[in-house]
Amino acid sequence: MAGRDDTSDDRTPGAFGPPSRRRVLRLAGGGLALVALTAGTVGCDEDAVDVEEPGSAGGDEPKGGGEGSGDGGGAGEKGQAPEPLWTKPTSAETYGDNDELVAAGGVVIASGSPLAALDAATGGQKWSLPGGAVPGAPLLLSEDTLYLASSEYDGSVIGYAPASGKETWRSRLGKEYRQPRPIAVDEEQVYVIAEILEEDGSSRTNVIAALNSTTGRVAWKEQRDVGTEQNGIHAAVRGRHLVYTDFKKNLTVRDTASGGQVWTHKTTKTNYGFFTVHQDLVIVPQGNVLQAFNLADGKEKWSLEASDGALFREPAVLEDVLYVADSARTMRAVDPRTGKQLWKSEALADAGLQVPRQYVKAGDTLYGATDLDKQGGIIAMDARTGAVRWTFNDKTGDYHAWLVATDGKRVFALHGKKLHALPV
Repeated sequence: MAGRDDTSDDRTPGAFGPPSRRRVLRLAGGGLALVALTAGTVGCDEDAVDVEEPGSAGGDEPKGGGEGSGDGGGAGEKGQAPEPLWTKPTSAETYGDNDELVAAGGVVIASGSPLAALDAATGGQKWSLPGGAVPGAPLLLSEDTLYLASSEYDGSVIGYAPASGKETWRSRLGKEYRQPRPIAVDEEQVYVIAEILEEDGSSRTNVIAALNSTTGRVAWKEQRDVGTEQNGIHAAVRGRHLVYTDFKKNLTVRDTASGGQVWTHKTTKTNYGFFTVHQDLVIVPQGNVLQAFNLADGKEKWSLEASDGALFREPAVLEDVLYVADSARTMRAVDPRTGKQLWKSEALADAGLQVPRQYVKAGDTLYGATDLDKQGGIIAMDARTGAVRWTFNDKTGDYHAWLVATDGKRVFALHGKKLHALPV
């Protein structure tokens, strides 16, 4: 039904099958899904590649990874990856979401228990929270506050100063709700999704709500349709529009002032909920088509089609440029306002590298983080051409996805329990 969270489960044909167990772990955000799966199933993935045995690198200080073309991006001699500025073990408990590694206030933080903030320059620990982060819940960062779901599971959402770890804000949705999780933040509000408790302690429905980021008071709350899920949420907010997706393959937009639903579109089974926003547009990979919709009314603004039946993967807009790769390992830079292609590169395919699933940019270098070893890791590319400059891989063979963040001075690469700081 138009204007509501749709609970139907379409079966759009695509090259990828249903989400694997490991991808479900990534998107589910913890909870009962984690209990139900055994350690022996975690390594399965539709994109899996052969990996080296853990520990094959030998030691905690990895050497520079594979060769690239061109210079820049902190590269060593002859296109080799730079040596890490530091490498530290972490308590990371990540599932591959892009918001499980953040850098702000002179520290870098990886989701885990305890939650530890490391000095960005030295890797030394600045502070830690014993309870840590709720498994799978995002590290939601505003300009000056890190928002976390309470590890006490008491219904609270808490804000911390990233530089010091001191609590600066707290809100509680209400005792009739369970496990509120922050999903997005803007200058005035923190947006959360929580389960609605029944009298017997069970939950069949959930609520989306806005909390005032100054007072902590509930600005509005809206019950979502029966059958919608509070897991697998990806969200972003732009102006008056809150955009989010969930496991039911809905792309939904709500008014941030009232909570009213503006429009809903279905996404394909190959999307897994990923999208990006730019100004008044939301840009969504839909199989072999990349589509941009107006946030105000859901009308298509532009579309871009991949060649040879390839499927678009996770997109990102960085400094007003849209970067996206497809399953044929073709990389594109696109004007997000018009859909006009700025450049197209086959460098990933030529080098036999994996497709990045997360991107950050520092200077004129685009850094992509891939899913699994061993033809992956952190890939540094020329942001003007897509040429591969170098790749960094710690060669541990760890099955976890790589995550990447930057403070503009360094690039932070998380892989399993190791966090590396690379020069830009």
